Amino acid sequence: MNITQHPELLDRLAASYALGTLRGGARRRFETLAREHATVRAAALVWQTRWSGLTELQPAVQPAPAVWTRIDNLVQADQSAQAMRAARAPNDAAPGGWWRNLLVWRGAAAAGAIATVAAVLVGVQVNGGLRTTSGAQIAALQQQLQAAPQIQYVAVLADDKAAASMLVTFDPKNNQLVLQRVGGFQEGADKSLQLWALPPAGGPRSLGVLGQDKLLKLVAGEADVKEVPTLAISLEPRGGVPSATGPTGPVLFKGSLIRKET
Repeated sequence: MNITQHPELLDRLAASYALGTLRGGARRRFETLAREHATVRAAALVWQTRWSGLTELQPAVQPAPAVWTRIDNLVQADQSAQAMRAARAPNDAAPGGWWRNLLVWRGAAAAGAIATVAAVLVGVQVNGGLRTTSGAQIAALQQQLQAAPQIQYVAVLADDKAAASMLVTFDPKNNQLVLQRVGGFQEGADKSLQLWALPPAGGPRSLGVLGQDKLLKLVAGEADVKEVPTLAISLEPRGGVPSATGPTGPVLFKGSLIRKET
């Protein structure tokens, strides 16, 4: 069955994947589909963003030393495996490389979210009983969920080598475009990155000039992105250029803008 043709099923699978409850063969099949279908990737990113926001509800807790040891062991094992694969096939491009890296990056936030959800929604088992959440915690969780961005559009902007550089989401509830740098590119002090909508008809339309922070927010309405198939980022003189002129510098990153089905 093609889950891209079943939005409700895709949404449930993406939520389970982001939370970590989708395991074994089902998880591997979902990751395979995510490498092949942009719609599946977008659904996973939307839910990972939602879950990661829940970590703000819980106070910081110092992990046990064994946790860091296990993480270090997993990282070392993964690096060794990658080195062995590279040695066996140095000229082969790893399939879905940018998606794998993006999953690792987003997974770090999702891992914290999993712990938060478990603690807030289930409670901690003590002496055979369950410590339920307090009314204040439930109210805080409800307030957090109500304030959470209602993401309906997602784009992953990549360079000409398919290396992801920018994750773009749009929240029509708050009229906000959120951009997260996921690559290593950094423009010079005399340059600015500028985000463009590439509509199916007419010339490029500027959506704003980006600062140099890792997390960037731009004000935009749904009319600015609705039915826009592609977003692009160009390198411009500091402060950007007028929208009417279109990009004057090289277009560094480009990607499809995907609307999440509701």
